[in-house]
Amino acid sequence: MSMDPDTIRRFVHAQVACWNAGDKAGFLAAYLEAAPGGLTIEYVGGPPSDGWPVLEAMWEKQNAAITIDEVAALVNGNEAACHNRNKVKGTERVIETIELYRFDEGGKLLVRYFVGQP
Repeated sequence: MSMDPDTIRRFVHAQVACWNAGDKAGFLAAYLEAAPGGLTIEYVGGPPSDGWPVLEAMWEKQNAAITIDEVAALVNGNEAACHNRNKVKGTERVIETIELYRFDEGGKLLVRYFVGQP
């Protein structure tokens, strides 16, 4: 399975839309569709991890506190680079992220998060 650029664009926008809507089922479904062969998530500076528990923990710890503004999403071939602005609800605090997504053969997705320090 290979992801074409339009499908990748739909995924990166859908997962943010579901996050902001508080739609956990839709958020996880977007990842399940994009990564049927496996998901690896790496917070750059730490080790790569099985992505499914990382997504669950991210949702439980951060969804109620963070909304995401998409600043830019660039897709080239089977990869996407996204700049997102994560706004902490009820504050002026913003956490910038650069998120890299690589969609490999066999339905595998590698996500790397570069998280800015507020």
